[in-house]
Amino acid sequence: MSSEQTSENVQKLIKFDQLKFSVSDDNVMLKQIEATHEPDGGEFDVKPLLHLVEQIFTSATPRTDATLDGLDLKTHDVEAFEDKPTQTGFTSAPEALAYTIDRISCEIRCKCSGGEEAHQKAISVLKMVSSQPWDAKLVLTLSAFAVNYGEFWLVFQSYHSNQLAKSIAILKQVPEILGRSSMLKPRFNSIKDLIKAMLDVANCIVKFREFPSQYITTDVSSFSTALANIPIAVYWTIRCVVACASQIARLRGLQGDEHPLSTSDAWEISALVHKVSNIHNHLRDNLDDCLKHIILMSKKKPSFDADEKRHMEAYQMLSELFKDFHTDNMKVLNAFIYARDNQQPLFHGRSNQRVDIDILKQKHVLLLISNLEISHDELEILEDIYNESLKKRPAIQYEIVWLPVLDQSDPWIQSSQKLFENHRTRMPWYTRHDPLHSPSLKDRAVITFIKKEWHYGRKPILVVLDSQGQVLCQNALHMMLTWKNEAFPFTVSKEEALWKEAIWNLDFLVDGIDPWISNQIAAGKIILLYGGDDIQWIEEFTVIAKKAAESAGISMEMVYMGKSNPKERVKTITEKKLSYHLESLTSIWYFWVRIESMLYSKISLGRTVQDDPIMQEVLKMLSLDSSHEGWALLSQGSEEVTKAKGDLFLTCLREYNQWKVNVLQKGFLQALKDHLLQIQPPHHCNQLELLVASGMIPETLVCSECGRKMEKFIVYRCCDV
Repeated sequence: MSSEQTSENVQKLIKFDQLKFSVSDDNVMLKQIEATHEPDGGEFDVKPLLHLVEQIFTSATPRTDATLDGLDLKTHDVEAFEDKPTQTGFTSAPEALAYTIDRISCEIRCKCSGGEEAHQKAISVLKMVSSQPWDAKLVLTLSAFAVNYGEFWLVFQSYHSNQLAKSIAILKQVPEILGRSSMLKPRFNSIKDLIKAMLDVANCIVKFREFPSQYITTDVSSFSTALANIPIAVYWTIRCVVACASQIARLRGLQGDEHPLSTSDAWEISALVHKVSNIHNHLRDNLDDCLKHIILMSKKKPSFDADEKRHMEAYQMLSELFKDFHTDNMKVLNAFIYARDNQQPLFHGRSNQRVDIDILKQKHVLLLISNLEISHDELEILEDIYNESLKKRPAIQYEIVWLPVLDQSDPWIQSSQKLFENHRTRMPWYTRHDPLHSPSLKDRAVITFIKKEWHYGRKPILVVLDSQGQVLCQNALHMMLTWKNEAFPFTVSKEEALWKEAIWNLDFLVDGIDPWISNQIAAGKIILLYGGDDIQWIEEFTVIAKKAAESAGISMEMVYMGKSNPKERVKTITEKKLSYHLESLTSIWYFWVRIESMLYSKISLGRTVQDDPIMQEVLKMLSLDSSHEGWALLSQGSEEVTKAKGDLFLTCLREYNQWKVNVLQKGFLQALKDHLLQIQPPHHCNQLELLVASGMIPETLVCSECGRKMEKFIVYRCCDV
């Protein structure tokens, strides 16, 4: 052996020694691991995916002596899944999960072929799943490795029977690997040991998520200890994934006289197996202690089981109710709006009195479901739409009923009662006599139903029931905010029909929010809409825009459309007479929330940016509002000419002297547009801010300019309006 090889082996042994004695440094490493954890609140059931991963590892097992001397990868934990592909409950991966798994798979495949240190590889993977819970981080990483591992073995298994597989195998050096099957057995046995250790830890971590919260909390030491150790357990299991992937990657680089598993590699794998097995044993002990505690607590709380059973029975009755046909809507409405103490169950805001539920019989009913924090702006817009419907009867006839919801985390205090009474008195429609509140068994069943079946979070939803009580739309709020009463009877088919007729122009964008703007559009005036939150930019922009228009000898109306949160800027614009602005802050709020509602409407209908021109324009507007810069949109009458970010538009106006020679020939609008295109930078950075609580955040979005997938970031904001 050469001196260079000896030195290299010494370095490998040093790295192994560091691994071996890193147990005491786990607390130091934990800070770095937890720094990668930035959960966004999203969760999914990881068990079906984990079962699928186990099946892949099982199915990838070599089955004949001709393949690597009959290596047996089966473990006690995964044997039960063999030949039962339908038992996973996982038939297709959601797009976002599939995309994440693919990204991790590529990351593992590429980095494990290079020389990057194993710790950095593991941290890199953790950063890719930063928004996920710890169990999901691990299962997604195992899924990504299972893809690589399964593809590797798929080529082996099909080598002699499938020409395509044989051709791919040649490129992957499979014949060379097959020719050394007996020598490779130790390497694959080591991979088998690592996979078993990884699956043991993963299954154990997933079981902690299944514990019933009514029987165990973090006050139980074994449970809190396990939760504290799970991040480091996930990290070391991902280190095992990295080691497995590295072993497979090295197969293709083996030289003819090179031993397939070096001593240092064998020691490193042995240390990892030992490390992760110890982690599993500790978690297993914690798990056993927790299970004993749960059994003990369940025996002490027999009354809870009876209550829970009644709760589930009430929930099932609600679910079955919507499967039956009804001659009217009374049975359905009575399930959500019921009398207490023989009092009439509805309060009518316009007449300020209690009424009986029969007043809603045979009518379209829109259930407005929200907590007590429903915004003033939202109520004002809905009130305008509702009052407009009263004028258009009998062509449009529906009633709104507010169902206020209080979760267990929302205490019912004196201020809550006052807020509830203020809301219901102000609303012109009907309100349930009192809020749905979790302590009531019947209320709890209703809350569970609307959360599970109608996907209610903490943002308002508008559930549409027809005159027989059948659900026409689980949430028509975005439809109503976009189309108002034109969307009646608020069905998906009506929504689709409206979009087919829609044309993107200024008239559609403004939609009569402000009568003065509508008049300017109808008169064919040149209109410059602009917005932003930087008051210095606003002042400079309005001054320079007015000068450019004056120099060109044109009349141009400027309108401040604000941002989705205008704060004090409208006051400054009014005091300094910088330009016209929408009549009220609510109008500004509605202008932007209506555009956002268009996006959610398109998403709910399955549209994409690539095939929907209106959705492209919607995303451009929302990107301008999210940019924290100014923005401007120029039109003549209803026809939009151009729009751009504020700095670019301001630069274009500042450079008026450079393009004014084109104004006589092309006109002001076209000359401005052409110059904007000339100074457009080759690169762009668009961002889009959407409220997570809306419950309709798309899994992926593409940029409205270049068509590439946009990255998702988490932003925390407090807006003191």
